[in-house]
Amino acid sequence: MGEKESETAPIWGRTRQSENNNINPMDVESSALSEQHRSQNRSRGGSYEERGRGVKEFRSWFSWLIPCFVIANVVVFVITMYVNNCPKKSGDCFAGFLGRFSFQSTRENPLLGPSSLTLRTMGGLDVKKVVEGDEGWRLLSCNWLHGGVVHLLVNMLTLLFIGMRMEREFGFIRIGLLYLISGFGGSILSALFLRSNISVGASGAVFGLLGGMLSEIFINWTIYSNKVVTIITLVLIVAVNLGLGVLPGVDNFAHIGGFATGFLLGFVLLIRPHYGWINQRSAPAAKPHKYNICQAILWTVSLLLLLGWFIAGLISLFNNVDGNKHCSWCHYLSCVPTSRWSCNREPASCTTTQLGNQLSMTCLRNGKSGSYILANPSDSRINSLCVQLCR
Repeated sequence: MGEKESETAPIWGRTRQSENNNINPMDVESSALSEQHRSQNRSRGGSYEERGRGVKEFRSWFSWLIPCFVIANVVVFVITMYVNNCPKKSGDCFAGFLGRFSFQSTRENPLLGPSSLTLRTMGGLDVKKVVEGDEGWRLLSCNWLHGGVVHLLVNMLTLLFIGMRMEREFGFIRIGLLYLISGFGGSILSALFLRSNISVGASGAVFGLLGGMLSEIFINWTIYSNKVVTIITLVLIVAVNLGLGVLPGVDNFAHIGGFATGFLLGFVLLIRPHYGWINQRSAPAAKPHKYNICQAILWTVSLLLLLGWFIAGLISLFNNVDGNKHCSWCHYLSCVPTSRWSCNREPASCTTTQLGNQLSMTCLRNGKSGSYILANPSDSRINSLCVQLCR
């Protein structure tokens, strides 16, 4: 909401500060100031050193927005499970003692969550509905939905660990924009390449925070002392997480799109004055530019690339462009097939025949058939059985 009066160290490491943690003008490093100059400085309101002590390089913000985002995600998940109502709509549930909030069968959803039909109803990213049904709002709503408890816990713990530290450092406005816009960018890339599946989750937005962390070091290069080690650490963290994204069932395109968007946006939103300006700002004769030429170039190029990406991505999406037709190998970025699993992302589709109380079903994907004794099964129940049959 506001700024605390205490100073805080930056997230990624030590800055180039003097031992007393104050930013002092370079002039005070010399001990050769005459007594006459000292007296003149006092008459103007104190010495350079005394005035320099009032300059703070970093301020600490109170982190409240990220916890609100976490609460919102949890509330949306609870509402989703209430709407899912597995005992009534499907029948085959896990943790039935939870009643209306029990999970779909683990054979259908191993993440302990709702059915895909419920996720679609609640606003999951369905490309067909976005393009043909004019439901572009799904590009935003999908970032607040999660496929299950496991999915929710992983994303929210990561968000709390990274997001709260960033919010304390840069404030709620910049980090809030970074989070929301990165999630939107991840949804666009996901919609261009994952054309048939329902995509949900805050992973794109969380990866956007990681991208912003990395670009912030580059654009504020002069104020950090251990930047190389920090960059290597961040790159390894991102590489490991993107590597896990090639497993089946994970939307790695949302991760990549969110990270790329956050990386570019970090140059725009997280820029700080360079060290020379901070160190000399109290000296009356020194008037350096607040941002150096490299920072200005990075800011400009990143903003142009970001605008270009959003314009091109949205135009392609609403013109129903399939990214896979223009990049034959890009599908490997989200899933690499092995002998242990398949990367077939086609949605479950079955033919059904109802004779009295007997429901016969055949999966069109793998040809498996099954018979069930059910009287007037609901659409959710049929969809649940079809998903299990096609696995």
